[in-house]
Amino acid sequence: MSQKLKIAGWLCAGALAGALGTASLQSAARNSNLAPLPLHELEQFAAVFGMIKSDYVEPVDEKKLITDAIAGMVSSLDPHSQYLDKKTYQEFREGSSGRFVGLGIEITQEDGLIRIVSPIEDSPAYRAGLLPGDLITKIDDTAVRGLSLSDAVKRMRGEPNTKVTLTIFRKDENRTFPVTITRAEIRTQSVKTKMVEPGYAWVRLSQFQERTVEDFVRKVSDLYEKDPHIKGLVLDLRNDPGGLLDAAVAISAAFLPKDVTVVTTNGQIAESKATFRASPSDYMRRPGSDPLARLPAALKKVPLVVLVNEGSASASEIVAGALQDHKRATIMGSQTFGKGSVQTVRPLGPDTGLKITTARYYTPKGTSIQARGIVPDIMVDDTAEGSPYASLHVREADLEKHLSGAGEAKKDPALEKELEKEREEAIKRLEAESKKPASQRRPPDYGSEKDFPLQQALAKLKGQPVKVSKTLTERKVAADRQDGADKAAERISSKPAPKPAGDKTEQRQDKTPQKDKSQDK
Repeated sequence: MSQKLKIAGWLCAGALAGALGTASLQSAARNSNLAPLPLHELEQFAAVFGMIKSDYVEPVDEKKLITDAIAGMVSSLDPHSQYLDKKTYQEFREGSSGRFVGLGIEITQEDGLIRIVSPIEDSPAYRAGLLPGDLITKIDDTAVRGLSLSDAVKRMRGEPNTKVTLTIFRKDENRTFPVTITRAEIRTQSVKTKMVEPGYAWVRLSQFQERTVEDFVRKVSDLYEKDPHIKGLVLDLRNDPGGLLDAAVAISAAFLPKDVTVVTTNGQIAESKATFRASPSDYMRRPGSDPLARLPAALKKVPLVVLVNEGSASASEIVAGALQDHKRATIMGSQTFGKGSVQTVRPLGPDTGLKITTARYYTPKGTSIQARGIVPDIMVDDTAEGSPYASLHVREADLEKHLSGAGEAKKDPALEKELEKEREEAIKRLEAESKKPASQRRPPDYGSEKDFPLQQALAKLKGQPVKVSKTLTERKVAADRQDGADKAAERISSKPAPKPAGDKTEQRQDKTPQKDKSQDK
């Protein structure tokens, strides 16, 4: 290495060490036992940086090199930690508020392409007929393969009333076709309600956003104005990917006695060890009157069924777990996603941030949600004919680099082989289903008369027989491999712990019950 390059390398090392040293000082208040900086590895990083700057075939952008290195370091931790550059940071905040300009689809990356997780109800993408599982191969004239997820997001976002053409590959129909969609401001409605039958109400939460609690209070109050003597209520959390922690605590508190434990968290630093209770101080984002005080008192005692499935993740698992542990509701459906980790957003400057996993979630009884999820009290199929595609559903335990769950066992080759066989059979059924007219293939809308799980929930509330699944079973973990997390949960669930100082409103759950980092567009 030339003397000039050595000097450049040491300058980079010094600058990097200085920056990291500053970050360490800022973190010292949270953890006085930080390990010393790995100076040798930082020297190697600086040397590589210097070599790329001097020897690469063409000039490189220094800023991009550094940000890409940061992004790679963070993404190697787990599927939900993420470096938020200026654009992504802005989009993250817009998504949490429930308002942004785009197409209205939640996406993730799969084999170099962009897969649609779900179109947001009533969005331009939804009205254009895009379906979960559709693959985006081109955005206008740009091939998706080779683009990062954030680059694809930038191309799909834009100004209101402008158009973008997506080239879609639909696997089950084995065809590729273009769809032109007009961008619009997406105002996601995270709460839907209706009286499905006289005396029986249905409340659906599709996400946990900043407006969710206010919308919930207003719409549930409207239900009780129409019928003050509601005999039963179904809380529908199916395919709810999560959102804000305080919104989950508030929705749980709406049904639970005051001050009972809703969820506990535990992590490496002191502020990650916390107990969140059904108390205004734990779910109110700003000083003021308690929004839940406007709810009818009958909501605390109304017979309650909660519907969940494999797409219920994070915040929705917190609600289901709290209501289940306190025996406030009957949980019905299929085992949830299993995202039992806390992501905290820490600003790195005025317009960038770090979304980093800081803790695990535990139900009031101290049970870890991570990888296992919430197991329903009553397993119910997706349709009257069963759950033909259950083996194709992806859960947290299937994601690479996922945090281990309490007692999680290594994969059993025999079980994996059996599961692969089930998947092959499910794919054949999917191919046969694709030959039907499109109108027959679209799943029934949630809340409709053809919504099989909802009809079973109503039967439970009425004391009638429920058609329990004969095929769905719990995906168990070995009981003899404890990772110590449950014991830690027992310690913090028995007494209150300090709330995360200054981070409560930024403590957000990743809305990503799929591979990679899914985002709303």
